[in-house]
Amino acid sequence: MTLKQALGRARKILVAHDIEEAHLEGELLLREALGMSRVQLYLALDRELGCEEEEFWHLVERRLNGEPIAYIMGRREFYGLDFHVEPGVFIPRPESELLVEQAVKLAQHHTVSGIAEIGTGCGAIAISLALHLPRAKVYATDVSKSALKIARFNCQKHGVADRVCLLQGDMLEPLPEPVDLIVANLPYVGEMELTRMGSAGFEPLLALNGGRDGLEKIRQLCQQAGDRLCPQGSLLLEMGQGQAGAVTSLLRCLFPSAEVEVAPDLNGIDRVVSLTLVVREPSLA
Repeated sequence: MTLKQALGRARKILVAHDIEEAHLEGELLLREALGMSRVQLYLALDRELGCEEEEFWHLVERRLNGEPIAYIMGRREFYGLDFHVEPGVFIPRPESELLVEQAVKLAQHHTVSGIAEIGTGCGAIAISLALHLPRAKVYATDVSKSALKIARFNCQKHGVADRVCLLQGDMLEPLPEPVDLIVANLPYVGEMELTRMGSAGFEPLLALNGGRDGLEKIRQLCQQAGDRLCPQGSLLLEMGQGQAGAVTSLLRCLFPSAEVEVAPDLNGIDRVVSLTLVVREPSLA
């Protein structure tokens, strides 16, 4: 069997099992088994699939069993960077790149010398912020010791271990000082929705379960944020589809004088809510 034949067969099998990106994933799995780049693969399509055949079909079988391809390959691209991921850590999603975009945009108009990312997982958001906002000190918190171990590896890989301070603890609890910006992609999937998620059996439940209505962790963070933000500080939160109304209402209730805005993702879904504290000038008597 040639590489071309193996690739075609794998793609057909993946399509038959309703894998959404079967065409791409078949190629990625074959490249993983062969240790080849895309160019190398397409230059060698007429080559026979030799000793790597067993490994290749083993990878295909893992994917058919529902294991996310990011875990199979041990990496995931986020904001143009390559991050190591493995079971036990949440896989970064493309829509979370909007958090980084909004943070970088905010830093163009506000002083951002201290940043805290809550629930960092593999560290993708914190590391992206450290690289794009090099003057800022970045704290990254997570309750999971294993997640922080992976985040530490990624910090070293991208050369920001000296500027990203990893802290174990719940939410804002381990922060040593107030910051100018808090960024968080907290669990926002409702308990009933979890059973419908294909990767729910592989990704850590702690990183997905947002409680009965999906907003449990978001409420907790919003209630804590006031004491951990500097004057004129900002909060950026990722949220799920249909949650914008509840999240913005909560923030306006907790911070009635703050500026609250919502940004949609590329699919037009309200994805990131931003809050910026406003320091009111004292009125003249």
